[in-house]
Amino acid sequence: MAPVSGASPDAEPALRQPRGKGRRLRGAIAHKLGVAILSGEFAPGETLSSEVVFAESLDVSRSAYREGIQVLIAKGLVESRPKTGTRVLPRDRWNLLDPDVLAWAFAGEPDPQLVRSLFELRLIIEPAAAGIAAAARDRHDLKAMKDALAAMRRHSLATDLGRAADRQFHDAILRATRNDALVVLSASIGAAVTWTTQFKQRQRALPRNAIPDHVLVYEAIAAGDVAAASATMRQLVALALADTQSVMGR
Repeated sequence: MAPVSGASPDAEPALRQPRGKGRRLRGAIAHKLGVAILSGEFAPGETLSSEVVFAESLDVSRSAYREGIQVLIAKGLVESRPKTGTRVLPRDRWNLLDPDVLAWAFAGEPDPQLVRSLFELRLIIEPAAAGIAAAARDRHDLKAMKDALAAMRRHSLATDLGRAADRQFHDAILRATRNDALVVLSASIGAAVTWTTQFKQRQRALPRNAIPDHVLVYEAIAAGDVAAASATMRQLVALALADTQSVMGR
C-alpha cells in the first residue's frame, strides 16, 4: 500500500482505525485526520494524498472519506478542489474555537501557542462576563452555578463528572449575562476549560485544588459585586494558566 503523503510508512497503520457507519464513521474519519493536522503531521499548505490512497489507509469507502473531509472543510482546516486535491489551510483559517477542533488539538501534545491563546481569550472574555453576570443574574442563574459547584466538590476536577460540572459553572456565568453574543461563546469557552483541565492532570495530579477559586467567583456574583466578580474571575483564569504552564514546563 502506498504511504500517505506527509507520514512515514511506519506511521500509516495508526490511521487504520475508523470503523462504523454513517455519522459515526464520518466523525471518526474527521477525528483521525483532524488530530493529524492539529498535531503537525500534515502541515499548512501540504496537499494530502488522493482520496483513493487515504480511503485505503483508513480502510473506508471513498464516499465515507469524502464525507469526513467535508467536516474538516466546514471547520476551516482544509480546502478541496477538483484538480489540485485536498490541501491543509493556513492556521489563521482554522476554526480553533470549534469544540471538535479543540478536542483534536488536545488529543495529542497541544501547541503551547494555542494553549496560551486560549487562556488569553478567556482572560479577555470571562472576567468581563462575570462582572456583567453579577449585575444581571437571577436566582435561577445562581442555582445553576451553585449546583455546578456542588457537583465539582462531590466528584472533584480529577473526574469526567467533575470537569463537566466545571464546564457547567462557566457556562452558567456566560448565560447569566443575558448577552446573546457571549452565550454563543459558551461552547468554545467550555471546551477550552475542559480540555486544559484534563491536560493538566495527564501525567500527575492537578497542581492544586481550583474549586475555592470558583467559590470566590460565585460569592461575588451572588453578592452583585461587579468589580469583585471580574477580579476573582481574572484571578481564577490566571492561576489556571500558571498551573497549565507548570505542567508544560514553561
